[in-house]
Amino acid sequence: MTLSFLKRRPVLIGLLILMIAVAFLTTRKRPPAAVIEKPAQVLEFLTSDIVMTTVEPLRQVLPMSGALRALNQVSVKAKVAGEVKEVLVRAGEAVQAGQVLIRIDTSEYQAKLEQARGSLVASRGQLDIATKTRDNNLALLDKGFISRNAFDNAASQFDIAKANVDTARGALDVAQKALNDTVIKAPINGMISSRTVEPGEKVSIDNKLLDVVDLSQMELEAPVPTADILKVKLGQEVLVTVEGLPQAVVGKVVRINPGTQSGSRSIMVYVRIENPQGLLRAGMFADASLTLDKRDAVMTVPQTSIQTDGDKTYVYAIEEGKLIRRDVTLGMRGIDSRGNAVEVSSGLQNGARIVKANLGNLNTGTPVRISATGGAVPAATNVAPATSAPAVKAKE
Repeated sequence: MTLSFLKRRPVLIGLLILMIAVAFLTTRKRPPAAVIEKPAQVLEFLTSDIVMTTVEPLRQVLPMSGALRALNQVSVKAKVAGEVKEVLVRAGEAVQAGQVLIRIDTSEYQAKLEQARGSLVASRGQLDIATKTRDNNLALLDKGFISRNAFDNAASQFDIAKANVDTARGALDVAQKALNDTVIKAPINGMISSRTVEPGEKVSIDNKLLDVVDLSQMELEAPVPTADILKVKLGQEVLVTVEGLPQAVVGKVVRINPGTQSGSRSIMVYVRIENPQGLLRAGMFADASLTLDKRDAVMTVPQTSIQTDGDKTYVYAIEEGKLIRRDVTLGMRGIDSRGNAVEVSSGLQNGARIVKANLGNLNTGTPVRISATGGAVPAATNVAPATSAPAVKAKE
């Protein structure tokens, strides 16, 4: 056993030396471990997440809503009964004051007019006879040929004949008016909003035939809570927004109802709106904002961009490609051209770029990238992948 082991010992020593040599060569050829550096974090925002401070008018408002109605609107009704012969207009047509709208059959009223005219002629004839009789009896009374009683009878007949003439003349005027009323005319300038009669129908007095509305001036009737009614004054400016119109129209408070509405405990406020082009229509629903206070030129930012830290208020601004926290001093809150906004009296320059949405606490000094589409940005050798959370589009 000892002799056999001694014979194999050189072989084992050779294998051991070979293994040590291979391990040494493998260790020398292995490259040094690469140094992996953690890339710096980059915040990515959508362009819609960034706004610029602007100097513009700011309005403190009281929101209202209600339906529009025409200031002047008339229901055209029949003044006489009869059969409708012609209806000359339809709904949606523009009409002028005095324009003929409807004609009613005139045969009955023409006959009554002729009858009244004949009665007047007869009454005038009777008056002529009574006048001559009275004058003759007066001459005879002066000469003593008739008694005073006979003259008084002649004078009474004269008075009766004169009264009959006046009555006949009045009846003729009534008949003439009834005949004239068979022709129905537009009472105001405006548009036909409804038509409820057709040719051939028989109508009675006070039957509603047409509706005419004048759209040149409109009114918004809007309820205001009693808690806010003391803020409303006559002449205050109101911006009225109607769906479908390209921009808001301006109105003014012209009336305030003296009593509350039953059930709602609100008070109706009436806003006058000029509508020369007729873009507004009766019945449209409108949202309005009554201007309680207005400042013509102040620096504003969206209210959503303001964050608080105890008694401090701040926004996140983007300066030289980095995120910077800026403490700001706020003023009046209201509405500007972009929506709900707040006045910044100090802490920002006009034209500064700020983060519009409140994304919570962010690290100041963090590099910022702005993406037009919000898609992933390809990685470059000197740009680390951006974080995805801030790239979510902020709600308006």
